[in-house]
Amino acid sequence: MRVEIKGRNVRELLKRIDEVLNEDVTEVYINLRPTKEIIVRILENSPNVKVIGCPPSLYPKVSKKVMRALEQMGIKIIPVEKGRGRPKKYSTRTLEVINEMLRSGKTPREISKTLGIPIRTLYYLIANMKREVEKVE
Repeated sequence: MRVEIKGRNVRELLKRIDEVLNEDVTEVYINLRPTKEIIVRILENSPNVKVIGCPPSLYPKVSKKVMRALEQMGIKIIPVEKGRGRPKKYSTRTLEVINEMLRSGKTPREISKTLGIPIRTLYYLIANMKREVEKVE
């Protein structure tokens, strides 16, 4: 089981670790730098942990001694990239369908009615696809 634990400071993070972690947890993500104190608390509460994730900006600041000790125990510390911003509403598959329909000669209005996408949004998506093609070339 994967658990994400966030705290504004070390004390708050340690409190949440005590509340949330149990025997079933195998992966933990923490939003602060994994110090000895934090890692010991994680291992006390869930000894089955195999992976500890932290933000990429804090990964280089993790103590080398801590990294070596955890490697000997079979535990990895990895940088985890979190997705930022609003998720895409239309999948890459939908964009491919739009592209195929454009190539087959359908007008944007016909595509809009077929897929149920607003016409303005469709024009925006088409313009973005053209920009990406220009970037690649």
